[in-house]
Amino acid sequence: MKNCDVRVQFCLAHLIRDIKYLTTLPDKATVIYGETLLNAVRDMFGVIHKRETMDEKTFNLLLTKTHQDILLKGMSNVPQTKESQNMAKRFRLHGDAYFRFITTPCIEPTNNLAEQAIRFVVIDRVITQGTRSEQGRKWCERIWTVIATCSNQTHSAFEFIYNAVQASFSPNQISPSLLLTPL
Repeated sequence: MKNCDVRVQFCLAHLIRDIKYLTTLPDKATVIYGETLLNAVRDMFGVIHKRETMDEKTFNLLLTKTHQDILLKGMSNVPQTKESQNMAKRFRLHGDAYFRFITTPCIEPTNNLAEQAIRFVVIDRVITQGTRSEQGRKWCERIWTVIATCSNQTHSAFEFIYNAVQASFSPNQISPSLLLTPL
C-alpha cells in the first residue's frame, strides 16, 4: 500500500466486532476501553443517521469530528493488555483506513462486496481441501478468476471455458477474452 500510494477502506464491521470483543475480556480496564470506543462509534453512527436533518457542511464537520474522536480514544489511555495495545496499534497504523468512506464518496464502510466476491472460492477450498501443488494452485486461481469475471459480466462461465477449449484445438479460431464483454 505504501509503495504504490494505494488507499484502502478497511472493514468497519470487523473493527466493531473486534472492539466488542474487548468488552468481553476479564480485565476491567480493557472492558472500559472497549466500551469507550464502542460509544464513540455509536456517536458516529448517530451523526450518519441524522444526515437528512443537516446541511452538507454541518454533516461533514460532525462526521470528521466523530472520526477524530474515535481515533483519539483508540490511542489514548490504552490499558497495558495485549488486546488493547493491539487495537491502539491498529488505530496508529491504519486508523484513517477504517474511515475513508467519510472523505471518499462511493466507498462502502465494509468489505461485504469483496467478501461476497470470494465466498465461492472459500467454500470450494473448504469442500475440496484445496490443492497440494503449485500447478494446482495456479489452475484454481485461473478458473476462479474466469468464473468470477464471467459472473460479473453476466456471461456463462461454462460457455467461455467451452469456447476457450475449442479455440485451443483449432488453429484458426480466436480464443475468447475476459477483457471483452461480448463472448
